[in-house]
Amino acid sequence: MNLTADLMIASPELFVAIAAMFLLIFGVFQGNQSTRLVSWLGVGVMFIAAILVLAGPVGRVVAFNDLFVVDGFANFAKILLLLGAALTLILAVPFNAREGIPQFEYPVLILFAVLGMMMMVSANDLISLYLGIELQSLSLYVLAAIRRDAVRSTEAGLKYFVLGALSSGILLYGMTLVYGFAGSTGFDDLAAVFAESAGDGAPIGVIVGLVFIIAGLAFKVSAVPFHMWTPDVYEGAPTPITAFFAVAPKIAAMALFVRVMLEPFGDLFDQWQQVIWFISLASMILGSFAAINQTNIKRLMAYSSISNMGFVLVGLAAGNETGVQGVLLYLTIYLFMNVGTFACILAMRRQGRMVEDIDQLAGLSRTNPKMALALAIFMFSMAGIPPLAGFFGKLYVFLAAIEAELYTLAVIGLLTSVVGAFYYLRIVKLMYFDDPLDAFDQPVGREISTIVFGTSVVTALFAIIILVFPLLDSAANAAATLFAV
Repeated sequence: MNLTADLMIASPELFVAIAAMFLLIFGVFQGNQSTRLVSWLGVGVMFIAAILVLAGPVGRVVAFNDLFVVDGFANFAKILLLLGAALTLILAVPFNAREGIPQFEYPVLILFAVLGMMMMVSANDLISLYLGIELQSLSLYVLAAIRRDAVRSTEAGLKYFVLGALSSGILLYGMTLVYGFAGSTGFDDLAAVFAESAGDGAPIGVIVGLVFIIAGLAFKVSAVPFHMWTPDVYEGAPTPITAFFAVAPKIAAMALFVRVMLEPFGDLFDQWQQVIWFISLASMILGSFAAINQTNIKRLMAYSSISNMGFVLVGLAAGNETGVQGVLLYLTIYLFMNVGTFACILAMRRQGRMVEDIDQLAGLSRTNPKMALALAIFMFSMAGIPPLAGFFGKLYVFLAAIEAELYTLAVIGLLTSVVGAFYYLRIVKLMYFDDPLDAFDQPVGREISTIVFGTSVVTALFAIIILVFPLLDSAANAAATLFAV
């Protein structure tokens, strides 16, 4: 395949890269007063990139000597992460202006992180996988610490950098072990090698390398026991950055996780399933129980995110098409629930200052009934109460687990959902049954109001949406592409 055809296949990534470099140069010449304009241009760039993804090739195609792949699975994940990144960047526009974060580099770093994520989900080689992860990670390290005058933000960035560098080293070490025993880094070549040796059993060095790779990827999705960075970084980073961390990188890392496990290592399913089973179980249990005593809503959302990633990993542990379909559907629902919740958190302001304590939501239904209703919808959805969106996400991953005869994982997942419902419904109880405190500042801004309304409608009416729009079929078709190789 010639270079022109390769460039056309990677046109969304190329467009984001060129646009990010252009906006960087534009910001250098215009200064920090251009931050708002650069932010909205960044949103436009992600919108155009999504159109290019949708207009891309149909079916599975590879480019750049099989380093890069485009298929239905990659396109589905790219649309989700572009949507999540765009929404969180919109949330950041009024926040940055109000909180005195004028750096024009903010939206540019978001774009470079998005570029890394798009490369991650289209990686068809361990080398391109690593490059995508590092491009994303380097941008995220800076974003976590972008509020240089705040100790918590600086601390969050430093913790994320140190632990992120450790996880990258673990991942790279695992890759070198796999390469040493298999003699290749390409996903297609690795799949062929392991298919031939499936009957004889994989060498112990490959299994050890695979465990290291799983550990490195588990860090990226905040799965237990590699979750330790999440609560501190979520609490310390500026809230729109926390929202971004909670959505786009998780979607990209989980999509990459699924591709790596099912494509190059698909024939080693019996070896890695038990590891995924354990980290899924541990993430659901720790995320659900550790969130109970949290008083800071951003830390609560961190543990909620750990628990949610545990539920998503149930679909991967199943290792079938139904499981991957459940993963994609859960990530779609997770996007809207989390963006909406963080939009509500951004609206929690009294006397011009951010409020993050959960107790400050007391009596919100009487001082701000619209926001209370929206937040209640998100909390009920995260608890998995039907007919809200979160119920369908858990339903499909548990159906996949039952189909794969992972009954223990499904039962424990249901029990941890009940535990999780306690702290979600506690917030609803505070808003509707406790004595009201002073009202939050009004107005909250058009951007936040619009996103809260839109995401709450999608979350509340998801049962109707999946009947009207072919979302289930799209997720099923995307999942099928991984098993058609």
